[in-house]
Amino acid sequence: MPLKRECLVLLVLSWVSSLRAHDENRVLFSLGTFQNVSVPVNGTVQAVVSRVPADVSFLTLQFHTHHRNVTLSYTLIPLYGFSVTAADAGLLSNLTLSQTTVSWFLKTPDGSSAAGIGVILPYTSTDPVPGACNQEFPLEIDPNIYLQYNLFETMITFAPANIGYGRGEIPPACDVDMGSSTRWRLVYEVYQYFLPEGDLSEQSLISSLEKVANVQNVQDNSRKVVSLTSHDRTQFSFSSLPGQGVIFSVIVRDPVLNTSASYIPVHTYACSFNSTLDGCSDLGRVSTKVFFTVIGLAGLFVCFVGHRFFKCELFCMGFGFTAFVFFVVITITTPLEYNLRLALTALMGVVGGVAMVMSWWRFGSVMACVLVVGLILGFLISSIVFFTPLGDLPVFHNDVVFWVVFVCIMVFVPLFFIRWPREGNIITCGVVGAYTVVLAVNAYTYTSLSFITLDVLKRLLNHNFSRAFISVPLQDIDFIMITVWVVLGVSGIVVQLYREKSRPFFPPSPYVMWKQERERRKTNVLDPSHHKPSLSAQILGRIRQLTQRAEPAGETTPLLL
Repeated sequence: MPLKRECLVLLVLSWVSSLRAHDENRVLFSLGTFQNVSVPVNGTVQAVVSRVPADVSFLTLQFHTHHRNVTLSYTLIPLYGFSVTAADAGLLSNLTLSQTTVSWFLKTPDGSSAAGIGVILPYTSTDPVPGACNQEFPLEIDPNIYLQYNLFETMITFAPANIGYGRGEIPPACDVDMGSSTRWRLVYEVYQYFLPEGDLSEQSLISSLEKVANVQNVQDNSRKVVSLTSHDRTQFSFSSLPGQGVIFSVIVRDPVLNTSASYIPVHTYACSFNSTLDGCSDLGRVSTKVFFTVIGLAGLFVCFVGHRFFKCELFCMGFGFTAFVFFVVITITTPLEYNLRLALTALMGVVGGVAMVMSWWRFGSVMACVLVVGLILGFLISSIVFFTPLGDLPVFHNDVVFWVVFVCIMVFVPLFFIRWPREGNIITCGVVGAYTVVLAVNAYTYTSLSFITLDVLKRLLNHNFSRAFISVPLQDIDFIMITVWVVLGVSGIVVQLYREKSRPFFPPSPYVMWKQERERRKTNVLDPSHHKPSLSAQILGRIRQLTQRAEPAGETTPLLL
């Protein structure tokens, strides 16, 4: 009897503890209010919302973590087609006629713990239903935005929406008719919200997600990138910005009823928090820092005294021109590791710089060298033009149009050098030299100005990059670097114009001067150097003295005649 009593007590205690655990893993939500949620190890959290108003037709639950995947499910045990796994996950639930309570389940796919924030948003029967015409993803109604990224581009995809309908009503058909009473009247707007530069913290992400959770917040705080109709593709590409947090949002609008709804926002840093190689915590490679530090110091030298030390300027410009071209070629044609590619690029840059100096030394063609320098300035100016919102115009997503306009701008700039070669060379030294300082700073702290040239490099290396939107945020550090760039560039130009105003336009070529001096010596018999043997004759004479045996002296006293 005592044994049975003890078993009964144990059963009651286990039942009470399971109820208590169940209550502890139950989170109550209020509509439109963010709620912090922690998922325990090997545990499941039930998200519950009650007292749903009768005019609400459907609800969306969105849950966000910093970088850990979380599974949202309609059922206690996740099933294919009834759950979604992501760091930014969401589910949409249609309500029945008398339903006032809705619940979902959260867990981690690997059984680890996770923490994040969630919010439940209500929508009425007149609001469009995000993802209700899904034909691509597992969920029947999928309000999620799916994101993929690589080194070059970040791509988002979402399922088409349907027009709204009330509780218990049959959803309108998606693709039977294309009239104004169907989902084809809906329009979509894609938005971007940029997190503070260089800030990878969870607190910054959470506060930013709260600013873009619903339609009104997205409109107030985000930047609209593009609008599209239901006939356009629901897939877009953006330039990847490693280390820069970006939140993408999509709003679907019904222009007839003047209503709207929001898809589940999704965020990315274009890097991985779980990777031990090239992760978000190790974006700046040591090799990159060394390379661009040297480039920045050389650029600072060129910015202020490049024209005065013309050979050094030619070497630096030849280095930059050759290194850029060679890096593009070797990246396209070989699968070499990044550090090896950077080392080979530096080596070929040195070769190119020496070749440019030697071409000037041998042939003395200042104009040919200055035109190459002008092409470098033209490349930078053309890159700046397409770094502006002009680069996101649909016409420039065509590669042919983009490269024709880019090359025309690039080639037009050196024409200025034909009329004013010295001034053009000094301007190039100031502008390009100051920009290399910006690139050197970017190796240590993030700045969007590096994408002026990086976006062009990406377009050269990736054929699909033409479809990407390349807009980047300009934040405090960028305005500081723009000021530094302008101050350095203007100061370098003014200093060099002042110092060089009384000097010859360009220093003469040493080889040409030597040839002229040699011709002068040959023709001027009054010049003592005219009677002096040539260098080759002096060397041959010296060799004969060292190799020939000396003759005996013979009689050393004078003869008596």
